[in-house]
Amino acid sequence: MKFGKKSHLAGLDIGAAFVKVAELKTTKKGRTLHKFGIAKVPEGMIQNGRIADMAGLSEIIRSLFKSQKIKEKNVAVSTGGHSVIIKTISTSKVSDEELHKNIRAEAEQYIPYDIDDVNIDYQILGDSEYSEEQMNVLLVAVKQDLVDEYVELIQMSGLNPVIIDVDTFALQNVYEILPDIDHGRITLLLDVGASKTSMNIVQNNYSMMIRDLTNGCYQLVSVVSEQLEIDREKALQIIMGQIDYPESEQSLEALYDMVIGNWCSDICELVYTFESSSGNARVEKIVVSGGGGFIDLLAEKLTAALNVAVSKINPFAGLVSEAKELAELEAYQLLAPIALGLAMRQVDDK
Repeated sequence: MKFGKKSHLAGLDIGAAFVKVAELKTTKKGRTLHKFGIAKVPEGMIQNGRIADMAGLSEIIRSLFKSQKIKEKNVAVSTGGHSVIIKTISTSKVSDEELHKNIRAEAEQYIPYDIDDVNIDYQILGDSEYSEEQMNVLLVAVKQDLVDEYVELIQMSGLNPVIIDVDTFALQNVYEILPDIDHGRITLLLDVGASKTSMNIVQNNYSMMIRDLTNGCYQLVSVVSEQLEIDREKALQIIMGQIDYPESEQSLEALYDMVIGNWCSDICELVYTFESSSGNARVEKIVVSGGGGFIDLLAEKLTAALNVAVSKINPFAGLVSEAKELAELEAYQLLAPIALGLAMRQVDDK
């Protein structure tokens, strides 16, 4: 596949509730925000992580690129959920060439699908902490039919799919360039989207544990919509703080407490599992992104349960941008990280 001289890509984050696109440029001042746009995705177009309306979704992507006047056709997209398996495995120390030949055989024991039905990538992390003769390898396996689905969607949108990444890693890309970050602190990157929650425990730019849950904002949308007898679109706007609904405050309190309490229990379970398997290692802070970041109760419950500081990500802080642009984009800072992380990729990346 041949490309032009330009190496940068447009980052395209395709979520169940929103599609986000970002384009960055490298200037003398540093990595610069060039374009960012967002478009609503009607509920049902993506179901259980799979594309249910290919034509409708491709038209939304086309319109978004047109409205933002983005001419770049080479894009990086990402996926996640249960069709993606991410594991750190230990294997015998071998050359890069030999590992490349043997990785499918190594991976087969860790993947709950037919090995011929998955697309595999990997990255050598370094020596194993348990044996001098072993090395750690980060293994990523994505179901081939999901890859094919995304490739078809992007091509239908008139674009060229160059990289298919994982949501978790795209978010980590952005976090790593944020200013005033102590990368030595063990941090949970928590992305609560419409239909899934991604969790990545990192230290020194290294992923220590990764999990995806089926929890998401649409669960809360459902109960709010039913309780207030309003349509789901208005319920979503209430949850994201886009409209006020003061008469519902008391009636929503118990619902929020129940749903967010369940989310918090699942998140804490991952943290406890990590800490119990890591000796004295403890999660020291949590950084939240995605639509769930608009729900202050989630941060309150996590702070109380885990006794750690919880903050909301500002992915634009690591980029060069005009003050006016940043003010206009402030409302989208929780929704933008994955698209920005994808836009940081290069055509010739592994």
